[in-house]
Amino acid sequence: MQPNPRRWLILIVLCLSTMVLVIDNMALTVAVPALAADLGATSQDLQWILESYMLVFAGLLLTAGALSDRYGRRLLMVIGLALFGLASVAATFATDPGQLIAARVAMGLGGAMVMPSTMSLLIVVFPDEDERRKAMAVGAAFAVLGLIGGPVVGGALVSSLGWEAVFWINVPIAVVAIVTSLAFMPESKGPVTRPDPLGAVLSTIGMTALVWTINESVHGINWLSLAVTVIGLAAFIGWELRTEHPMVPLKLFRDRNFAGGSLSLTLVQIGNGGLLLLLTQYMQFVLGYTPAQAGAAFIPMFIASIVFNGIGVGLGSKLGNRTTAVIGMLIMACGFAVLSFSSSDSFTALAIAQVVLGAGSGLASPTAIAALMSSIPTDQAGVGSALNDTIQQAGAALGVAILGSLATAGYTAAMPSGSDEARRSIAAGMADPALADAARQAYDAAMSSAFLAATVGVLCAAVLAFVLLRGRKVSAILVTV
Repeated sequence: MQPNPRRWLILIVLCLSTMVLVIDNMALTVAVPALAADLGATSQDLQWILESYMLVFAGLLLTAGALSDRYGRRLLMVIGLALFGLASVAATFATDPGQLIAARVAMGLGGAMVMPSTMSLLIVVFPDEDERRKAMAVGAAFAVLGLIGGPVVGGALVSSLGWEAVFWINVPIAVVAIVTSLAFMPESKGPVTRPDPLGAVLSTIGMTALVWTINESVHGINWLSLAVTVIGLAAFIGWELRTEHPMVPLKLFRDRNFAGGSLSLTLVQIGNGGLLLLLTQYMQFVLGYTPAQAGAAFIPMFIASIVFNGIGVGLGSKLGNRTTAVIGMLIMACGFAVLSFSSSDSFTALAIAQVVLGAGSGLASPTAIAALMSSIPTDQAGVGSALNDTIQQAGAALGVAILGSLATAGYTAAMPSGSDEARRSIAAGMADPALADAARQAYDAAMSSAFLAATVGVLCAAVLAFVLLRGRKVSAILVTV
């Protein structure tokens, strides 16, 4: 197969399409306090503003991946970018948390269409394995640019223009990506297969109900949503195993590398998913950082991730996937433990913990992803890429839900009785001079408990990786947190 002569230009388009999603989520984290003040959002509202996007994103990724294989990967990506851009514009006009959550739901739908299409198009445009590896490295660099630039640029924009600016920056990137996609990118489809509408419905119901159940657990167990979760996911698995044309090739989980990589990545992403939500609020509400300072405070973690990402690729080829992944996860567990057992009030202490986390993730992620992706058939690039994305995004969504709920419940329980508003929201607690010290101590304790849970989760991920991943050496893929 002859490579596309415009493949490197197409790669830049794919990178822009992915980067707009990364920038949005990262920039939004530093806008949380401004949102709380302007829209009157409680801690639960803020959790849903972040969670609603990931809930829809994770719930629809598999369906979007299957649709991209069937109807066209470029088509789905362009539609997704357009929807993401329009929903971003709608978000800037929100006047209450409910309106912003609705806009975030639409953005999640658009993002779900974009993400699996970009990876599957990259696989098609770069058939040569060596060039593909270089292309993935370039993609990783763009992702890091979004990870670092999102909080820094977002913090500066929030400080000067308000929280609406974090949504306006999505629009020009989406427009450029759409125009260049239509101008330079060829259409690509997978083999024609019979559609699986029942599988699409069941996967969406099951994943959405799962995240909903966990997110609402702070108020107690919702038995109805829990029942829907169990029934929906069980029905999805049962249907996909028996139908002749499954939307998701669940037989991949019979492969030890795929099962070990996916399960360990899910646990790792649970910790990563809640990290930014909790630390952003801690820095701004408890330590008094401005949005720009909070954004800049994450730079050490991302730089460490870049450096050890490259080191992880080299170690993966020498030591093997299992050893490198386990070492990285153990280092990550140490980083979460530092955050859990230290009540730091200085940038230096936070930076040290973030460097340890970034280093561990940089070592673990390339090998875990490589093990997972090596098991996916190339003729199912769209749904295979979506399955990889779903595993990671589901973990991140669960992280926001689990760690966010733990922190919210811990904060509420530690606050003295009296002001119901102050017990529900750290913003309200810090705004009351009489309760500020109590709110600070309550949030510090709640965050420590949440990070202790993340420590346990990443340790479990290391055990799974050690037991399930094969020891043989497999070329790693450059990825980032």
